[in-house]
Amino acid sequence: MAASEKLQPSGETLQFMQRMWDFVHALDVRSKRMMQTIGVTGPQRLVIRIVGQRPGQTASEIASILGKHPSTLTGVLARLEERDLIAREIDPADRRRSRFKLTTGGKKIDRQNRGTVEAATRRALGRVSAADVQKTLDLVAVLVEELERID
Repeated sequence: MAASEKLQPSGETLQFMQRMWDFVHALDVRSKRMMQTIGVTGPQRLVIRIVGQRPGQTASEIASILGKHPSTLTGVLARLEERDLIAREIDPADRRRSRFKLTTGGKKIDRQNRGTVEAATRRALGRVSAADVQKTLDLVAVLVEELERID
């Protein structure tokens, strides 16, 4: 067998799972590379992009867009704030609530395109049909539903 040939597990389910692990690994590698080159991880940049699109969002609103519980976002927001990439402002209508906006440094990262997970995703989406993208989104949604299901 040639060194370039990768052994494949038998069966559709295991082959699919192997490709998903490849995907997760590639995301992790690119995210670490982003930290070295532009100073944020993939998840941190995603939060920056969301705040950049709609400044003044609360942590709950950002979490809702991401489909996450707000507590899962606390660490990401804190790290971005510590590094002066986002700024927390007290909501004048409800002083218990904070709203987030990008700082000058955050805006620079928001504009960054080269070397990001987003750029790679954009290129990949451009290589397949809209119908294939929709089928993939549908499949991933079903997979997430099954993974979250309590057996």
